[in-house]
Amino acid sequence: MAVRLLSANEVSDLCLGKPAIRSISINDTVSDALSFLKTIPETYVSVWNCNHSLNHNKDCVCVGKLCMVNIICFLSKPINLKSPSIALQSPISVLVKESVDLVRHLKPNASLLEAIDAMYEGVQNVVIPIQNQNNSRKKSAEKAPSLVDSNHDNKTNYTYCWLTQEDVIRYLLNSIGLFSPASSSPINTLNVIDTQNLLAIYYEDPASSALDLLNVSLINGSSVAIVNPQGKFVGEISPVMLNSCDEGLVPPIATLSAGDLMAFIDAGGPPEDLVQLVKERLEEKNLGAALELLVGDESGISSWSSSSSSSSDEEFCSGKNWKLGGYSARVVRRSEAIVCYPWSSLLAVMIQALAHRVSYVWVVEEDGTLTGIVTFEGMLKVFREHLKTMS
Repeated sequence: MAVRLLSANEVSDLCLGKPAIRSISINDTVSDALSFLKTIPETYVSVWNCNHSLNHNKDCVCVGKLCMVNIICFLSKPINLKSPSIALQSPISVLVKESVDLVRHLKPNASLLEAIDAMYEGVQNVVIPIQNQNNSRKKSAEKAPSLVDSNHDNKTNYTYCWLTQEDVIRYLLNSIGLFSPASSSPINTLNVIDTQNLLAIYYEDPASSALDLLNVSLINGSSVAIVNPQGKFVGEISPVMLNSCDEGLVPPIATLSAGDLMAFIDAGGPPEDLVQLVKERLEEKNLGAALELLVGDESGISSWSSSSSSSSDEEFCSGKNWKLGGYSARVVRRSEAIVCYPWSSLLAVMIQALAHRVSYVWVVEEDGTLTGIVTFEGMLKVFREHLKTMS
């Protein structure tokens, strides 16, 4: 029955009510992308190998996606810290690896099962063309193409929706009874706990040591854990958290420890002593150009702290919090990571992730020792294997 249900539903059905995706061209600059991300409510923007709002053809496709984390990690590279202004003029192509298949196009009448199969293979976003119903009204309201208004294909009168792993998991939750008994089974019996791709650094490690891991976490749909010397879970540096920041976070990443970086982000505005410490260390390293990112104009850290302090607690701070002793002296609710136990049910873990709008849940033992992570991709693999046994 589950196979028939998923085969009968078209992917375009899940696009109902979803906003059209925003887009930029791979030929735009990092500076263009940075400015664009600051003007839109979404944390990601789609990247196309053309300006699809002006020139649509069969070779015009979405080749990836971009978020603030990509830009922060790029600017935090040692060579770019020396001259951020030059780095910002680099093409977006330096950030988007077209060979990494995170985005895939599907036809509007493709089945939901096809979308699940794509995500089973590691795809994070499925792009669906949706034809506009009211053509005349669209034409009368048409604006001059720009980065901010680039989610509409003016030539073919299509907009594009993309489905995420979260969209599919949320849909499956509504039909969870069809996947019994897998949905009610403990996760340690389903081979869904990933212990091989566990990204973690120590609390006292340089924050910059998380940069490569953050890039990997964007591909895996995971995060970077912070642990103490005994392997107990302290917190995380997550893409969700960094996407609420801007380029003002680059200097702290280059100069602080992982623990201090958590405090820098979490305080609802960076502590003055840490700001001063960042400035001193930048000067010691002769990185005066990077200092402009921290104390520059309105795009600097002052605007970030203002926006982050106004973010809702519900978006960033839920679930159990494994803070241990002195490690948590400065850390407040916003960095609390979502955790479960090896004996938690798959259904419970799904609900945790969906409720807190994250694509993963950390797995810890009772004493707080980090043992693994469960991601949406891993959950989808469980459901897909279950469907195979039913077909």
